[in-house]
Amino acid sequence: MRVLVAEDEEILAELVATGLRRAGFAVDTVYSGDAAQAYLGLHDYDVVVLDRDLPRVHGDDVARGLVASGSRTRILMLTAAGSMEDRVSGLDLGADDYLGKPFEFPELVSRVRALRRRSARPVPPQLVRYGIRLDTVRRTATRDGRELDLSPKEFTVLQLLLEADGGTVSAEELLERAWDANADPFTGAVRVCMSKLRGKLGEPALIRTVQGVGYAL
Repeated sequence: MRVLVAEDEEILAELVATGLRRAGFAVDTVYSGDAAQAYLGLHDYDVVVLDRDLPRVHGDDVARGLVASGSRTRILMLTAAGSMEDRVSGLDLGADDYLGKPFEFPELVSRVRALRRRSARPVPPQLVRYGIRLDTVRRTATRDGRELDLSPKEFTVLQLLLEADGGTVSAEELLERAWDANADPFTGAVRVCMSKLRGKLGEPALIRTVQGVGYAL
């Protein structure tokens, strides 16, 4: 759900980020290897889309460091060099997948989703609980057969609550998993999103607030 795009071509990086956000991911962008290392040290990403030829710290070194740390973040490596030798060397560094430039954007989104499913927290194709059916592939949701018109953020928040299976999810965790690094923790973004989600889910109310702890279904 949360992706870091590390690409030194800023226009390409922002295009990729915009498309991934439309597909329902929370996305941060950086343009150098040292910035990628800093962000990877601060946040728990599901996938990093990693350009191999990053300035200041090479993408290969970013990948090596991530693998050596035991991180569960999956690596999708990008490169303009598309020979078999390049793909093999990239995968040998610890990359989970490899995509040559230029690429078709739907393929990139599909590969990011596939890597997310292979992460340490696998997500089943459908989550069915409390009368809610959430299709994590098609990004559709229903309650008792009624279709729910959810924004990408509302969908992600509901998915996190369903994955918790009755457990409490803190506002801090929701910010970490569903928003990007630009989210201001003091804006009440989680509270506003939760209010809208409750309204769309309808009655009887499903989401409860656990005072001082977070939210649960």
